[in-house]
Amino acid sequence: MLLRIRSRDGLERVQVGGPHVSISQLKALIESQFQIPIHNQTLSTDRNLLLAKTPADLLRFTDMSDPSRPLSSLNLSHGSVVFLYYQGERTVRGGPPVCPAGSFGRKMTMDDLIAKQTRITRQESPHCDSVSFDRDSANAFQRYVNETLVFAVKRGGFMYGTVSEEGRVEVDFIYEPPQQGMEDDLILLRDPEEEKLVDAIAAGLGRKRVGFIFTQTIMQDKKDYNFSNKEVLQAAELHAESRLKEWVTVVVKLEATEDGDADVHFEAFQMSDMCVKLFKEGWFVTEFGEDDDPKLSKMKKEVVVGGKDVKEVDNDFFLVVVKIIDHQGPLSSTFPIENRNNLVTMRTLKNHLDRTKSLPFVKRIADFHLLLFLAMSHGLGSDVPALAECVSTETAVPEGYQLLIESMANTS
Repeated sequence: MLLRIRSRDGLERVQVGGPHVSISQLKALIESQFQIPIHNQTLSTDRNLLLAKTPADLLRFTDMSDPSRPLSSLNLSHGSVVFLYYQGERTVRGGPPVCPAGSFGRKMTMDDLIAKQTRITRQESPHCDSVSFDRDSANAFQRYVNETLVFAVKRGGFMYGTVSEEGRVEVDFIYEPPQQGMEDDLILLRDPEEEKLVDAIAAGLGRKRVGFIFTQTIMQDKKDYNFSNKEVLQAAELHAESRLKEWVTVVVKLEATEDGDADVHFEAFQMSDMCVKLFKEGWFVTEFGEDDDPKLSKMKKEVVVGGKDVKEVDNDFFLVVVKIIDHQGPLSSTFPIENRNNLVTMRTLKNHLDRTKSLPFVKRIADFHLLLFLAMSHGLGSDVPALAECVSTETAVPEGYQLLIESMANTS
């Protein structure tokens, strides 16, 4: 029986006697073939093992901790994947033979020399200490993709907030650009003019673009990856575009629980420095074929991973885990969100203002999505950043602006 062993070094194979083999026997085979001492091995059928950062993280993976347990009890069979975590370094066997330079072999070009020096290893620490989500904003996003889209197609958005001196990112609202979501792909139909308005409103609110959030569909949940190759490419592109070292990429997915229910789950990452560097330098293959393994990113030239020269890199090498917390921010998220399948009119604005009439006017408009609607309505774009500053500083809205907005609402 053949088992596939996936570690930080990629995918390797080990032959075992059958499903009756115990975990301790499997570890002995791994020690013999891969030169990893048994005491340094942590095994699991959970792919999240490869994202562990501390000894405490490893304690969560207990499904293969009993050395006497047979593989059959874990439903492992021929071709199954087992995940392996270990510390330290090793030389991976099975690399390609070395071709000498000179008249008896291929001469190495400058590109070859550069490629030989390009080693891809895991980045242990993110530049971002943590990412904190405004509860209402995060809930508005997950509720739409769960209850309306039912995780059947992908959805994405740009996160806006602040970055502290300690590297903590706080997300206060999510802007959802025009887009086309599919089962395994997400095409952003970006509108430069709309994004200029968004950035201007954000600046008035004292916020800036700090990351990207996207969903994976229920069909993707059956695949064995954290990010697909398409998602790595898109995330690397947006990270590179941002020029923000604390830029965060968040994935939202539906995960089955032990009792058969399903929970919406948020996971935050940074793309590694090496990933962003390789993207900027054009190393990634950007065309995808039907037979390509979505767990692997293809390179145009060979790179060194775990001592082997390869052209395919496990996507997990490019991900750096970021801790997620939450907070209650100063903005509301009750106004209908832009670029969804809903019609937002002046009647919508009137209903919102009527619903919040007990509040000071500055609080009634303290919603990014409402401000964007105003900016895109009746040529108010240049005035809305000033309104956003009133919201940010919690100062009274000039009477002229208040009368204008109320009259717009009353035209419905």
